[in-house]
Amino acid sequence: MNEFEDLDFSEKPDKSIDFKSILPKILRIWPWIILSVAISLAIGFYLTKTTVPLFSVSSKFFIKEKESAFALFEKPSITEVGNVGLQNEIIILKSRPIAEATLKTLDFDVEYFTKGTFIYNRLYKNTPILVQVDWLAPQVTNGLLKISWENNESFTVSFEDDYYTKYLPDGTSITLNNIPKPESFKFGDWVETINFRLKISKVDPEKSGEIYVKVRDINSLVNQFSNSLRVSPVERGASIMNLSINTTNVAVGEVYLNSLMDTYLTNELEEKNEVYSNTIKFIDDQVSGIEDSLRFFERQLESFRSQNRFFDLSAEGSAVFSQLSELGTQLNEEKFKRTYYQSLKDYLVRENYRDLVVPSGIGIDDPILNAQIENLLSLQVDKSRLLATQTEISPAVKEVNRKIADLNETIREVLTNVDDNARRLIADLERRISETEKSFRNLPQTEQNLIRIERQFKLYENLYTFLMERRSESAITKASNKAANKIIERASGGYQLSPRPVRNYLGFALAGVFIPIFILVLREFFRTKIEDAKYLETHLKTSLVATILHNKSDDNLVVFKQGKSGIAEGFRSLRANLRFLQPNEEKIALMLTSTISGEGKTFCAINLASVYSLTGKKTILVGCDMRKPKIFDDFSLSNDKGLSTFLSGQEKDWKKVIKPTEFENLDILVSGPTPPNPAELLFTERFDVLMNELKAHYDVVILDTPPIGLVSETLDLLNYVDFTLFLFRQNYSQRSFVDALNGLKSSKGLKNIYAVFNGVESSNVTYGYGYTYGYGYGYYDDDKKGKKKLKKKNN
Repeated sequence: MNEFEDLDFSEKPDKSIDFKSILPKILRIWPWIILSVAISLAIGFYLTKTTVPLFSVSSKFFIKEKESAFALFEKPSITEVGNVGLQNEIIILKSRPIAEATLKTLDFDVEYFTKGTFIYNRLYKNTPILVQVDWLAPQVTNGLLKISWENNESFTVSFEDDYYTKYLPDGTSITLNNIPKPESFKFGDWVETINFRLKISKVDPEKSGEIYVKVRDINSLVNQFSNSLRVSPVERGASIMNLSINTTNVAVGEVYLNSLMDTYLTNELEEKNEVYSNTIKFIDDQVSGIEDSLRFFERQLESFRSQNRFFDLSAEGSAVFSQLSELGTQLNEEKFKRTYYQSLKDYLVRENYRDLVVPSGIGIDDPILNAQIENLLSLQVDKSRLLATQTEISPAVKEVNRKIADLNETIREVLTNVDDNARRLIADLERRISETEKSFRNLPQTEQNLIRIERQFKLYENLYTFLMERRSESAITKASNKAANKIIERASGGYQLSPRPVRNYLGFALAGVFIPIFILVLREFFRTKIEDAKYLETHLKTSLVATILHNKSDDNLVVFKQGKSGIAEGFRSLRANLRFLQPNEEKIALMLTSTISGEGKTFCAINLASVYSLTGKKTILVGCDMRKPKIFDDFSLSNDKGLSTFLSGQEKDWKKVIKPTEFENLDILVSGPTPPNPAELLFTERFDVLMNELKAHYDVVILDTPPIGLVSETLDLLNYVDFTLFLFRQNYSQRSFVDALNGLKSSKGLKNIYAVFNGVESSNVTYGYGYTYGYGYGYYDDDKKGKKKLKKKNN
């Protein structure tokens, strides 16, 4: 294991984002932000214009809470359904049967559209033509038909979509496989083809025009409107519901919601009045026979009195007549009750609950029977409400059916008992009538005959009066009845849900601003390379002593050949900073290294040596990288002998391997031929002797060493120098290399190791300690000349 493997690299790179350093980068990408905003606004404009407008229309509807008990002779209303609560009523409002009953009263089976620039706009009522559909014939549905005309006599039908369905009279639908070609027909005539049967009438005076229509079958309409209706309490715990629907046309939403509430109330009132209608029908059936008998005995009585000139009864006859009339009235009422009991029993056997008549409605005041019949009707309504949203096999419906069956059996047992009581009472009344009739046999025959006729007339008259009174009560109650629920606020107007242009444009504009910024921040978060000096200053445990600008020329000798450039000024600033670090020393030895190859060690070593030589200091540049020798080529020297030659003992005198350059005060000790063991050569005593001799003969000794992250011998060179400059290159060095240097400093306790940021683009140089000198790039003469040459070359 070498020494490099012992370094502390346990610290992980800091992935946090320095937002202060990001702000200048955000300002630099302002053209991209403007472009992004423009593109986003264009997308927002397109989406806004191509989105079909959607409006929300709402109304308020009151649902009466369930009462604790049923009023006498009153069937429960639509909301008074056993234990069906408010939530069930909401489900019923949204159910398909209610939606279907509503839609059957509306003209929604044909939708009209005009073609806009981007979308089709729906019309309602104010249409130039009127389309009538014959649903007893096949119809093409769910696709746009273009109706165009050039005169007031004829029109052309064109199929605009690629997919249509054909709705058949039996309620099924099939796919229309062959799209028909355009055909012309006359206005006002029924047009019949194999695909549709329509009648189109022109109502607009304009001679030419076009419109698009879509024929909708009842099933698709029911699906659409029942699924889109939303019902919710206006406030928590309230029974006033807010009914709302989303639609592409406000008028359509208004008409549907208002019709839905009207249909709901109509159904409620019909169900509430059903018991009164059944009572009236039952009484009418009974009255029809009684009325005929009453007329017969009335004529017979008039005829008898006219023929016999006998009008008034004797005192004894009057007493007998009164007694017989009272007993006869009681007898007829009991017979009428038995007729009702038998009718009720037949309904129960057939389970025909819709035609049931509540006993109290026809004068039968049996509290037990009345309560049971009302409960049975309540359960039946409960069942019908549940079946609007559930099936026969659902647990709730099964439970209601069980209760109905149990109550049916109980009522039939009660009917058997009350019928037996009525039968016994009838027998007793007939016996009493028979005994009473014996008492008037002593009366004159004429008076007896008058009593018989008048008694029959009186009996039927009393029964007729009784039934007509009951019928009048039921009719009056039915006429004055009203729904328990009511409309609080009819649908009127609406607000647009989408698109919302202002919100869309603002949202897309903000997205246009933040998308480039987000990409930049995301890029920063996942960035692995060092982009600016600020990152080094923040994360390094040592000082950043210089920032060297990027060399855009092919010549590495920038200090000598571009002395007035920003790069040369950077090396002069580096020299000055090193002077501050070692103010009292006339001689200095330093080395340059980096983590990997390509970070600019040789370039910086050459130019740092150059700036020292220009100050009059005798300087030597030593190429310690014997694996990849480079220095000789920049100075046009040969690499036939050098450091490796001396260290291997091939040359005894180190002075003979030193090569002077064309520049004053600058000598070069090139690497020499690549040896098989470069690491071992640097560990020899000859290298120690060499360094001592060089320090004695030169003012400045600069070592160009191999990358510290690739070879191990560089660490041993740290003991021969006063300073070590660790190179980082912009957009080339990894951020993890910072941890390599920090680990080196922490594990070895090195103090005189500093960082240099190399290859920095002039546009990225900002003010700050350690690199402020770079801001002048572009204002130096050599920089201006270089720009002029580059401009001429491009032209």
